[in-house]
Amino acid sequence: DYWGTQVTAFEVHEVHEELTVVSTSTVDVDRSAPVLNGVAWEVLAASDFKDQYCESLAIGARVDPGEELTDRVQEWKARAATPSDLAREIAEFVHSEIRYLPGSTEVTTLASDAWDARAGVCQDMAHLSIGCLRKAGIPARYVSGYLHPQSEPVVGKTVQGESHSWIEWWDGQWVGYDPANAIWPGDRHVLVGRGREYADTAPLRGIYSGAGESRMFVEVQITRLQ
Repeated sequence: DYWGTQVTAFEVHEVHEELTVVSTSTVDVDRSAPVLNGVAWEVLAASDFKDQYCESLAIGARVDPGEELTDRVQEWKARAATPSDLAREIAEFVHSEIRYLPGSTEVTTLASDAWDARAGVCQDMAHLSIGCLRKAGIPARYVSGYLHPQSEPVVGKTVQGESHSWIEWWDGQWVGYDPANAIWPGDRHVLVGRGREYADTAPLRGIYSGAGESRMFVEVQITRLQ
């Protein structure tokens, strides 16, 4: 798609009451903590840089952190040596302030609402972190995928995985960070897509015709192979 995510499109024209989509993938992962380049603030302030990364700097309603948090970000920015120093501080702050509470928000919840409630899930923490980064002039994007729930997965054991999201910011290269867990993305993270926010990276979307209503259920199974 426009954001570089591999997609598959299909149509079902027959009348039906249920649709089951099954996707199976073998994923190679070999990640380590990134080496930060320490790009200077002056680089991000250049007009040509802002033009190039305008989509990763836009403050939409979904990611806008609100006035209170924006003021804090500007205070932190004034003393941050590099953009990456501030980015890490923001992500860790969001992790410490937002209580992980499944069911407290929906996919349509705004970052500012999650901040007001001081509760949310990984999507809300990602949106809130992205909004703060963009308010500071740091390009940031949303990453959608899955997470193996065990810190030391057992080879050959299938477990219930989790839909997950984290962030990336620009430091001469895209640097990933997981605000929900306050860690660098590692081999437990399975990346599916990237975009400006969740709406750009939904794992499944579509339209249907008819008078019925729809409900979606998702099940993720993950097995470490080696």
